[in-house]
Amino acid sequence: MFTGLVETKGQIADVISAPPGKRLRVRSELIASDVAIGDSICINGCCLTVIAIDGDVLDFEAGEETLSRTNLGLLKSGSEVNLERSLAIGARMGGHYVSGHIDCQGQLVSRIEDPPWANLHFKLPKRYASQVAAKGSIAIDGVSLTVVEVTDEQFSVALIPHTLSVTSLGNLSVGDPVNLETDILAKYVQRSLGMIGDEDLPESIQSITK
Repeated sequence: MFTGLVETKGQIADVISAPPGKRLRVRSELIASDVAIGDSICINGCCLTVIAIDGDVLDFEAGEETLSRTNLGLLKSGSEVNLERSLAIGARMGGHYVSGHIDCQGQLVSRIEDPPWANLHFKLPKRYASQVAAKGSIAIDGVSLTVVEVTDEQFSVALIPHTLSVTSLGNLSVGDPVNLETDILAKYVQRSLGMIGDEDLPESIQSITK
């Protein structure tokens, strides 16, 4: 489990073909200084396991499913990635609960600069729009953010200067793909409502779902 508070940006040292997947080698002195083989690291929002350590370079294996559902398949040597170690029990919860399981890819469709801030608008598959709410939380490439506005196919976020400088989101251009993980609570609520009939719901909720 993660919080969506990126600890540092890492750099892809190498991408090695390992059919049916790929082996990703990520350089980060900060993360490598306190990690062990078998630990879970959130890379651009995707939870992967450390399989080897070589100085400040960590090795991960990404399978075919991960590569097809995330933007990790587009990474190449020199690419920047957002990194976060798993949440320690008893640590402060500054972001929101992020599982590291990517729901879908989105795409940056508009970037409006409001120096020193920036307002970013993303397109997402319509089936996931119901799990995104204004003032709710979403993880974009592993970064916990608050949704400003949402429609059936798009949502927007406002990025503060700190986020723009310490995460890869500051370098996004229109058309770039991003990994999206919706709020885990929204998933459970949607699933629960889908498993029961309207007649089983309180009248106050029936009026909302109709």
